[in-house]
Amino acid sequence: MERSLKLLSVLGIAACLAGNAFASSASPERQADVAQRGAQVMPFALSQTTHIFERTADGGIQKVVLKDGADSAQLALIRQHLKEIGDQFANRDFSGPETIHGRDMPGLEALRNAEPGEMSVRYTDIQGGAQLQFAAARPELVHAIHSWIGAQLSDHGKDAVEGHSAHHHSMH
Repeated sequence: MERSLKLLSVLGIAACLAGNAFASSASPERQADVAQRGAQVMPFALSQTTHIFERTADGGIQKVVLKDGADSAQLALIRQHLKEIGDQFANRDFSGPETIHGRDMPGLEALRNAEPGEMSVRYTDIQGGAQLQFAAARPELVHAIHSWIGAQLSDHGKDAVEGHSAHHHSMH
C-alpha cells in the first residue's frame, strides 16, 4: 500500500511538472471551431464565462464561473449543464466533449473504456457557477483526466485558465 501511495505521489509530481506541456494553445482556427461547436453543446454564453481546469493528484476539477456573477439566467444554465455533463461522464458518455473537441480528444478513449466505479464524478454548486470533480485510483485514468484537461485548456484558449489551488493543496 505504501509503495502504491509513493507511486501515485511520483506520478502526481510528474504530471504537475508536465503541466506546461499540456498548456500549449491550439491554433486560432481550431479555437474558433471549438467555440462554434461549443455553442451547440453548452447552453450558456461562452463569452460570459471562464472555464477553470485544475489537475489534482487523483484526477482534476472543472469549474465554469460567470465573469459577471449577477446574471442569474446564465448561472442557472451553467449549473444545469454541468449537472447533466457530470451524470453523462459518470456513465462514461463523453458525447459532449466529442462533439466539441473530436472523438480523438486526448484522454477520452481511456475514460470511455474505464470500468464502472473506476472513476467518480462529483457535481457541486460554487459561487458564480458550478464544478465537477473527477477522481480515479488507477494511474492510467488519472493521466487520462490530466490529458483531457490539457486538451480543454489548449482548445478553449482565452476562455479557459489553469487553476492551481486544488492541485497544490492535494500535494501537501
